[in-house]
Amino acid sequence: MNKIILASQSPRRKQLLEWAEVPFEVIVKETDERFPPGISPDEVAVYIARNKALAVQAQAGNDAVILAADTIVVLGDNIIGKPVHREDAVSILMALSGEKHKVITGVVILKGDEEIAFADTTDVEFHDLSVKEIEFYVDKYKPYDKAGAYAIQEWIGVVGIKSISGDFYNVMGLPVSRVVRELKVLVD
Repeated sequence: MNKIILASQSPRRKQLLEWAEVPFEVIVKETDERFPPGISPDEVAVYIARNKALAVQAQAGNDAVILAADTIVVLGDNIIGKPVHREDAVSILMALSGEKHKVITGVVILKGDEEIAFADTTDVEFHDLSVKEIEFYVDKYKPYDKAGAYAIQEWIGVVGIKSISGDFYNVMGLPVSRVVRELKVLVD
């Protein structure tokens, strides 16, 4: 497979591509993560991923194959982003405790004018978590760069998740098996 450009600073996305043995380099441009009102959560994730991909494409050129992704957490009708500070992280995890939520990753792959865009959804349910457990996690793992204030591969995922339906790696930030299949369509 040809080398691609990963338009993400996420160490988890880098790790997943390395595990899949996809050759890549990282180029990141700061982008606005706001989105227009009235679009669905799937559309939100793809919209933000597309903006990341287009920003990198403007720098890297049309010959480059660019992979961008954005992960959001949805509880009920509310999109939950990254926590702003400790109290926000604790509050988010208290809301997720004992509840089912959706983790949606929007993916955009660009090569010139060609685009593959999709959203992948995984349903996750937490056990009831105590304030003490949540505070321990937030203080030790500092999940401020993570949508929903948690990482499934960390302590809270290991001890706190009751069930998962869908792609585990999607919750880590990239539905990597689908990404690899889609890259083959565009690159090979």
